[in-house]
Amino acid sequence: MDWNSMKIFLAIAENGNLMSASKTLELSHSTVFRRLNDFEEKVGGRLFERIEGKYELTELGDELQKLAKPVALSFDDIERHIIGKDMKPHGTVRITAPTSFAYNYLPKYLKSFHKLYPDIQIELLVSDQEVNMTNRKADMAIRVSSSPSEHLVGRMVKEITWSVYASKKYLTKNGRPKDLKDLSEHKLIGASTNLKNIPTFTWMDKKHEDNIIVRSDDLVTMSHLAGADLGLAILPDDLKHAKIERLFSFKPSKGNKLWILTHPDLRKVERIKIAMKFFAEALSGETIS
Repeated sequence: MDWNSMKIFLAIAENGNLMSASKTLELSHSTVFRRLNDFEEKVGGRLFERIEGKYELTELGDELQKLAKPVALSFDDIERHIIGKDMKPHGTVRITAPTSFAYNYLPKYLKSFHKLYPDIQIELLVSDQEVNMTNRKADMAIRVSSSPSEHLVGRMVKEITWSVYASKKYLTKNGRPKDLKDLSEHKLIGASTNLKNIPTFTWMDKKHEDNIIVRSDDLVTMSHLAGADLGLAILPDDLKHAKIERLFSFKPSKGNKLWILTHPDLRKVERIKIAMKFFAEALSGETIS
C-alpha cells in the first residue's frame, strides 16, 4: 500500500476538507483530490462521505484511520531519530513563537543570526497557541508559560512580570493611577473565555468587575484596546508597545517564565543546538518592561 496516499488520507481525515489538507501537505488541491480517488479505488471502497464540502469518514475510513495512525506516529519517530543524527550546521530550523516576541523582539536577532549562520534558514511560525512539536511542525519553541510541557526539553530564559498599562491620551483625560487601589476610579479592559481563568483576571473580576467596559480573549488585542484609549490593561511586560505606557507592576501576579524548548530527539542536532543557544542568550539579555 502506497504510504504517500495513506498520508493524504490521514491529512484529509484530520483536517476535514481538501483545501486544509492541501495546505498541510503542500500539494495542490487537484493533486490531493486525484490521489484520494485513486487510493479509494485501490482500497475498494469509499473512505469519506462528501457533505457540503466537508469530508466525513465512512465506516471503512474510520477503521483505516485507527490502523494507520499508529504507523504514522512511528514514521514521525523514525524521522526525528534520523534527523537527530545530523550534526552539520545547515538546513532549516522551524521556530514557533508568540505574537509579542515575533513582532517586538525576534526581528533584530534574526538579522544577527543570519549573519553568523548564513547556511541555517529560520522559519518563524507565529502563534499564541501551543504548536504540536511531536510531528515536527516546529523544531524549537519560544514559549511563555509557568511550566512547559513535560515531553519537551530546554531552559528557562527569564521571568516576565505583569504591569498596568494605559495610553498617554487616556492618562491625560482620566488621570494617572499610582497603585492598585486607584483602579476603582478607572475604566478597565478585562478578559473573556478561558483567559478569565488566569489569576490576574480572576483578581480583576473579583475586585473591579463593575469597572470593566470591554473584554477580550487575546492579550495582544487587549494591549491594542488600551492603546486605543479605552482603559487600563493589566498585561505581561512583553506586550508593551509604543502606544501604551507602563504605570506600575502588578504584584498579585506571580509572573510568567520565558522558555526555549525542543523535542528530546532533536536536542543534539547541530543547527537546532546553535539556534537554541543563540536565542536563549539573546533573550536573556533583553529588557522586557
